Amino acid sequence: MKEERDTESGIPLLQDIQSPVDVAPKKGATLASAVFNISTTMIGAGIMSIPATFKVLGVFPALFLLLVVALMGDVTGEFMLRYTHSGKSTTYAGLMGESFGRLGSLALQICVMITSFGCLIIYLIIIGDVLAGSKSGGVIHTGLLQEWFGFYWWTSRAFAILFVVLLVILPLVLFRRVDSLRYTSLLAILLALVFVVISSVLAIEAMLEGKTQNLRLAPDFSRQGTFLSLFTTIPVFMTAFGYQINVHPIRAELGEPSDMRMAIRISLIICALFYFSIGFFGYLLFGDSIDADMLVNFDQIGHDTVVGLVINSIVRLSYAVHLMLVFPLINYCLRANIDELIFPNKPDLATNTTRFICITCIPLALAYVIAIWIPSIWYCFQILGSTTVVCLILIFPSSIILRDIHGISTLKDNVIAVMLILIAVFASTIAIWTNLSTPAGSKA
Repeated sequence: MKEERDTESGIPLLQDIQSPVDVAPKKGATLASAVFNISTTMIGAGIMSIPATFKVLGVFPALFLLLVVALMGDVTGEFMLRYTHSGKSTTYAGLMGESFGRLGSLALQICVMITSFGCLIIYLIIIGDVLAGSKSGGVIHTGLLQEWFGFYWWTSRAFAILFVVLLVILPLVLFRRVDSLRYTSLLAILLALVFVVISSVLAIEAMLEGKTQNLRLAPDFSRQGTFLSLFTTIPVFMTAFGYQINVHPIRAELGEPSDMRMAIRISLIICALFYFSIGFFGYLLFGDSIDADMLVNFDQIGHDTVVGLVINSIVRLSYAVHLMLVFPLINYCLRANIDELIFPNKPDLATNTTRFICITCIPLALAYVIAIWIPSIWYCFQILGSTTVVCLILIFPSSIILRDIHGISTLKDNVIAVMLILIAVFASTIAIWTNLSTPAGSKA
């Protein structure tokens, strides 16, 4: 009962990302609800680059790495829950603050902001790819606006993204309560399901007709370069399995907080199956022509019939709209963290219109500019997955175990924590070095 009282009195997620106006008494959520929320946290733009990792690694190594990253996510989730139960903190920032003081919570907060902002950029890049096309390896992929209306200045990438930002995203991010987005979130989930189902059906149909591509079961270094190039895929998987920043808000709403451990494991299994399916069928459908953003490859199929053209448009547009609807949720987290960091002693953000508008519009404008400047989500995944995401998923939870302020870590825990930190630092360093030393045109 004490555990329940503690969680009910705590503010969900980081105190950094929730304002008092958003905190209201909640009935206990169920295990199924927790599984749904954790899975939704993980399944985002990351799935667009999963098929590209299959091209780089081959089917079997990709499956192995996918399972390893999922297992590491399970271990660090258990670390976080154990110390949450033993301590007084009910937020991720609180955990870091207990172990490392203000500097620890500040480092966590900055990583959350960078990760959130990076995700917003990735979303805009993908939306731009769908609407205005892209160029990859000398191949031009047309967007939906160009296929429907032709090549004009108003179907260009810059204008297409600006159109979406002003007419769709901006009105949604101006909501001051996250609860106001519950219906758009539901619609976003349904649209993601449409994308997955149609993509799988197209791949199976192509396989039955003998139109699928030959798959590599192992890496081909004559195509991919050196062994170190394989490490460029790790940040993509890291980003795809990132759920740690939402452990505490979801746990706080559970009727039985002890169910959180099971919810994490079920969610990781669901997402691992989901990622392998989309990676395998995407690679099966497009082969070595797969782009870092799989959505752009759909301009290669379905143009011979009206039905095929309609399906092609639906599968791309459904996920693009999904990202437009998820965008405000990520922006909410980013906005609250920025406000807490820059204006820690100011009144609630929702009550100050000027501050609210500035903190909402400035990051949105910056995300738009960067999305136009960086043409590929692969670069963003490499940057985030090799830096802030790996800190949130592996390094910070492992550091809490090694600090062991409650004296509950075992020798096995310490060994695992050290291994996870070493793996994280080594893999991230190699991935960053390889990307910096490899010509852009050779990347997925």
